[in-house]
Amino acid sequence: MSEPLWAELADPALGPVWSAVRRRVEATGLRPVGTVTVALDDTAADLLGGLLGRRVLPGRRQVVLADLDAALRASPAAVGLVEVTARLLGPLRDRVAERQVSTDARRGAEHGWAAMLAAAGLSEEPWAPEWTAGLRAAGLVGPSSQEAARIAVGAVALVLADPSPRTLGELAALVAGDAHGLDPGRRAGVIALRGLAAARGEPAPTTAGERTRSWSLAGVRTDDVSGTVLVLGWQPPGADRWAGMMRDRADLGLPTHVTLRELCAAPTPWAGADDVVHVCENPQVVQAAADRGAPGPLVCLQGNPSTAGALLLDGLLAAGARVRYHGDFDWPGLAIAARVLARGAAPWRLGRADYLAALPDRGVGVTLTGSAVATPWDPGLQAAMAERGVAVHEEAVLTTLLEDLA
Repeated sequence: MSEPLWAELADPALGPVWSAVRRRVEATGLRPVGTVTVALDDTAADLLGGLLGRRVLPGRRQVVLADLDAALRASPAAVGLVEVTARLLGPLRDRVAERQVSTDARRGAEHGWAAMLAAAGLSEEPWAPEWTAGLRAAGLVGPSSQEAARIAVGAVALVLADPSPRTLGELAALVAGDAHGLDPGRRAGVIALRGLAAARGEPAPTTAGERTRSWSLAGVRTDDVSGTVLVLGWQPPGADRWAGMMRDRADLGLPTHVTLRELCAAPTPWAGADDVVHVCENPQVVQAAADRGAPGPLVCLQGNPSTAGALLLDGLLAAGARVRYHGDFDWPGLAIAARVLARGAAPWRLGRADYLAALPDRGVGVTLTGSAVATPWDPGLQAAMAERGVAVHEEAVLTTLLEDLA
């Protein structure tokens, strides 16, 4: 290409033309077809008119790509519009070809998915179409999901055919050769849980508790030893050795981390009817209660209830205990409180009056941040917190809370 012609084509005034051309030819399989509409100033109109061999007026003008391609081929450049655009703006993408490749890959993945279901004997199950549709809607059936899909189908087929008790790691090792292949966050686990939910006619699990429950219903135990709930002074009334051990620890004033595994095996009931059980959010409350020899019982959820914490709460409530909950007076704390109270617990010094009484003097304190949370158990609490803009954490009201435990 001659230097003078190259300089004209590369003139910044023609930049909008080449940008429009690039978008068009990338969308048409790198073919100079159709038209583009561009705004031309005086310089761009003169340069484009000289190239096309006719007068072009400034303003918004429609340019026929075939005409521009023919003019370039007839010019000293002797190359077409696509090559010139690539030289001016860099490599072009054939988006038509890319879409076709993507479509072919997606179809291949869907055929592969159908073949996996058939090989596992699941394709004729009445719930399989719902499983498949949900995975498509969530973008979980695709070229990048083939290995995860294979593991998931194997896991679902195995637990449905053989519901023998096993751990999640054991199941993953069997179907994936990797004990962590179905762990939370792994795509295979997500796909498998959707399949198990579809088989039971339930919505796909979305929370940690729902995922644990879904695996459990299939005979699969998730991690049941590392997640715990903290208790102090809890004295289950049973005559079994475990209940006796818990009473001994309560008598010794020892805080105890109780695992999900324990609770799943522990005989019920876990409380007497009308027993009062206080529940807090922060372990500092348990520490202070232990230091002062408070008799309890006191349960600490340590933030959002773990599976163990939720199970203990439900068991206490099922036994007829009166469960009373206190948490931080901040928006995340109130969100936790709402979830605990929704399970059947009652508020414990968690109202508007309690908040106002706990506010520090002279306006000092922790600034309340985040989005407001509704407090249906006391609507005035939300309004008071929003007005004052100060958070009050459990550590600031330890004395008051411990009085209730005495």
